[in-house]
Amino acid sequence: MRSPVTGIVSLIILFIVLAVGYSSVFTVQQTEQTIVLRFGEPVDIVTEPGLHFKAPWNSVINVDKRILDLENPSQEVIASDQKRLVVDAFARYRIKNALRYYTSVGSIQAANLQLTTLLNAALRRVLGEVNFITVVRDDREKLMQRIREQLDREADGYGIEVVDVRIRRADLPEQNSQAVYNRMKTEREREAAEFRAQGDQKAQEIRSKADREATVIVAEANSAADQTRGAGDAERNRLFAEAYGKDKDFFAFYRSMTAYENGLRSSDTRFLLRPDSEFFRFFGGANGKLPEAAAAPKQ
Repeated sequence: MRSPVTGIVSLIILFIVLAVGYSSVFTVQQTEQTIVLRFGEPVDIVTEPGLHFKAPWNSVINVDKRILDLENPSQEVIASDQKRLVVDAFARYRIKNALRYYTSVGSIQAANLQLTTLLNAALRRVLGEVNFITVVRDDREKLMQRIREQLDREADGYGIEVVDVRIRRADLPEQNSQAVYNRMKTEREREAAEFRAQGDQKAQEIRSKADREATVIVAEANSAADQTRGAGDAERNRLFAEAYGKDKDFFAFYRSMTAYENGLRSSDTRFLLRPDSEFFRFFGGANGKLPEAAAAPKQ
């Protein structure tokens, strides 16, 4: 028959075996790499996921091997043309050497702090060599590549590989932006005024040219009209002269009828003339002779 003491000892031994067995195994996740430590000193690095064994007195530290984000606060940088820029950038990195990472920084928080300092320095070095236009418009992609390369070289000593660096925003400070806006507005207003002045000058030149051409055209038209009118008058006079030579009485009758038409208007038919005036010669008869009573002189 077993004594109670033997059972207690067996339980203690079983507990010790379980404790030793539990402390001798560890699990590595697919997103992790593990550093095995012996009394605080690293002795092994395990990168393969799964169940692994170690000495019971050893400890493990899990290190993330995924790509991590580094959010950098906005920094003020001075470009080569002395323009002040507010730059908002971020980086992505991963831990490629867990042992070097552990011995140099030891934690994600410390790594982020160190990388933030290095990133700000790289931003100032690279952006300080170029002007404002290059940063905000022309070669931002090349500048980000240069910043990433510099940051990656410096982060290599901490066992860290910088995968990417991006500039979200690079702009002038608020007060500088307003000043630039006002200057651009003034410049555009000056250009607009210059264009309007050039347009007015061009319009005046076109109007002057059109007026000059109109004057020439009108003068030429008047000259042609005068010539045509003169030719018409000459032809009319020729016809009149020819008609007068053929029938003087008819010509006199035609001239009197024309005078009656021009003189006797519908609105006023009054004349202050002697009844025996030559003007009324055809009123007395178609032959244009005055009646004898009217034609006889008074005694």
